[in-house]
Order: sequence, then structure tokens, then C-alpha cells
Amino acid sequence: MEDWTEKYRPKNLGEIIGNQDAVSELRAYAETWNNGRIPKKRAVILSGKPGVGKTSSALALANEYRWSVIELNASDARNAAMIKKIATMGALHDTFDDSGVYLSSRKRLYKLIIIDEADNLYERIDSESSNGTVDMSDKGGKKAIIETIQITRQPMILIVNDYYNLIKGPGEVLSNLCTVINFSEVEEKDIVNLLKRICKEEGVNADLKALESIAARSKGDVRSAINDLQSLAVDKKTIDLTSLDTLGYRDRERYIFDALRDIFKRQSIPISRDSVIPDIEPEVFLLWVNENIPREYQGEDLIQGYERLSKADIFFSRVYKRQYYNLWSYACELMTHGVSMAKTRSYGFVQYSSPVWMKEMKHSRSKREDRKNVNSKISSICHLSWRKSQDYLLPVFSFLFQRDIEFACAMKKNLNLSDQEVLYLLGDRFAYRLNDINTYCRGDDDKQRRITNNMDNSKEKDVKQPRLFDY
Repeated sequence: MEDWTEKYRPKNLGEIIGNQDAVSELRAYAETWNNGRIPKKRAVILSGKPGVGKTSSALALANEYRWSVIELNASDARNAAMIKKIATMGALHDTFDDSGVYLSSRKRLYKLIIIDEADNLYERIDSESSNGTVDMSDKGGKKAIIETIQITRQPMILIVNDYYNLIKGPGEVLSNLCTVINFSEVEEKDIVNLLKRICKEEGVNADLKALESIAARSKGDVRSAINDLQSLAVDKKTIDLTSLDTLGYRDRERYIFDALRDIFKRQSIPISRDSVIPDIEPEVFLLWVNENIPREYQGEDLIQGYERLSKADIFFSRVYKRQYYNLWSYACELMTHGVSMAKTRSYGFVQYSSPVWMKEMKHSRSKREDRKNVNSKISSICHLSWRKSQDYLLPVFSFLFQRDIEFACAMKKNLNLSDQEVLYLLGDRFAYRLNDINTYCRGDDDKQRRITNNMDNSKEKDVKQPRLFDY
């Protein structure tokens, strides 16, 4: 299924929603190049939160002015050698378009060099070369970017979520070399209008209140709003307020689905590290990652992702078995940016799902409570541990309870079993005998005799050995 964030990405600056002042500044920068002049500040920095239109604006600019694009993002190695090979060489020389036509900067046919997530250049270990040395894939990246900006003959755009993270340390020079354009959160009414247009294009009948709720939950993040809309519209043609239940609840401006997208869609240590929602236990979040990783990754990426997730699970196990709580942070690192960095390529739209294990546990909660209560009563009267009672006595006890009315009645009285606990012991197959047991326990001799005869007759007809209760 095609990703709607790509399908409805703006084709020109006029289609960008919100941030009109920022768009005007960006257009003025482009016009300077288009008039054949190199601006005093040869590059611009687009700064703002994720999903507010920074990358879309850069690509829309290139499309509007018919410029080709050279893009380096967080999934690419961005060390000094790679930047000089791709960005610097592109900044100094003209190029050809996809059809092989020569693009001359003299004819205002420039290349737009985009370095996405430029604030997340870090010294990460990417791979081992054939001679055994380790390539620190972002080493020297900032210095190479600075040198490229100083000599570029082509427009350049740096895209950042955290401007101050970009200019700290060796990046301080960038504050003087670049024009900073700030993007703010997009207003809800603008997001609603965009969602309405998408629904019309896709033939989806959406309640206005539902679209307003999606926009409000997105907190100005257009990409998040579109992703949520697509998630709701999968195999549906109608969206109303009740449909929003599948999105879960936003906690501290973040859906758990957004956290999963940060891990699976991006390749940024700071972002993926912060993706765990504060009020969700890390072990529970691990289940969400485990459930959705095969939906997202394929091939070797899937293998590497599961490898790191399994190590996180081992660390969690050691935390509880040995009380080594200092291992907790290692587990969180592995299941977030460890999984994020396992991918070698980007993937399209994926509809995420809550863990099947959690759904099953939710549906079986009452049955597990009944088992716990019954087993506690049995273990107490038999002076056995809870574990031994569950493993050895409970299956036999259930078998006798299903087959012997006198035993069932005696145990119901002696253990003070509730009707719900009796139903647990009877199981689905013999649940109809609850009324017989209650009647028998009331002590009416005629009814007791009739019930016993009926049970004896049913035993003769039942050729198959009754199964032990599935506890």
C-alpha cells in the first residue's frame, strides 16, 4: 500500500500548509540563485519539530524551480569521505537529469543539495571493512559540511530538528555560514483541511469531528496526522469518532505508534532513544516492537532487528532474576536505537498492531483470576505450595469435579467456591452442570437422585474420555 505521506507530498511551495513566513524566506533564497547570484550565506538551515514540513518544503522548492536533488539522510553514511564524494563534488560541478540532459547552472538549472537530520551526525559504528578496521560512519561529517558550504556553487539546505545540537562543538561556524529558517507547528485547521482533501481523493467518508480529533492529537505534526488517517482508513471507507479507539491515547504528545515509527522509519540515536513512552513499562514496549518488527523489516534487516531485540529480552530477564537493575538501560538501548540501526534501507507505509499476546491476556484475565483463586484455596487446604498445587492437584481436581457430582458439591461447600469458580473447574464442555451442582448442594433427595441418574446415563453415552480442563 502506498504511503500517503509520499503520495500527498506537496509538489510546489504553494501547496505547503502553514509556515507561510518560512516558505517566503525559502523562496527568497531560491530566487537569489535563480537570478544568477550566489547568496552571501550560501546555505539555509530549516529548523523545527518533526512533521512540520521541512523536508517537504525543500523537495517542493526543487520541483518548482526544476532543480535536481542530491539528498543525504540519516540512513546514509555521512562521514567526511562520503560527504566530499557526494555533496562536495555535487556542489562544485553541474550534472545531468534522469533522462541524460545536461543541466547547466548558467541556465539556472541547479542541483539542490539536501542534508536531512544534519543535527544527528554522530560517531556510530556502521560496518567492518574487509581489512578488519571499523568505519565510524559519521566521523568528520560536520567539518566536511562546513567546507562544502564555503565553496558550493549550488544551493544547499540543512534540515534539523534541534538547531542547537547542530551548532554545538565544531558546528558553531554554521551559525555564521547559513541562514536559519524556523518552522513552527502547523495549525489544526490547516491540518483538517488537508485531511479532508486526502479523504476526498481516496473516497473515504470521514466525520469532521474525527478529522478534528486526529489533527488535535497530532500536535502540529502533519506527517503524524496523515499516518493516523491512513491507519484508520485501511480496508475502510468510513471513519467516525469510534474509529479513533484503535489509535490508543496520546501520552506526553506521543502515540505509541509514533514511537514505533521513530524506531522503524528513522535512523537517529537521540530520537529512537527517546521513543519509549514514559508511563509504559519498557518490557511492555518491547512486546510492541516485537509484534511489529516483521511487519516493517525484511531479509537481513529482520534478522539483525530480532537479534538485538532478543538481547534486550535477555537483559530484562537478568534484571528480574538477579536484580541487576543497571542492565535495564542496556535493554532499552537495544530495543530502541539498536533495532532502528539494524535496517539498511527504508520501507513504505506499514500498519502497526498491538501485541497479540496482550490481547490474549486481556481476554483471559477473568479466567486466570478464577484459576488463581481456586488454586489458592486448594493449596491452602492441602498444605501445598501454590506451584505444586497448580501443577499436580488442579488438573486432577478439575477432572473429578467434572465427573463426580458428590465430590463437586462437597468441594463447593468446603472451599466456599463461587459460581464463577465452579464454572472454571467445569470448563466449557461441562458448564451446563452448574445448575445441577447448585441443586444437588441444596439437599433435596429426589432431585439429587434424579441428577445422579442423569449423570450416570450421560457417562454411558460419552464414549470419549473427557479431556482434562484446559487451565
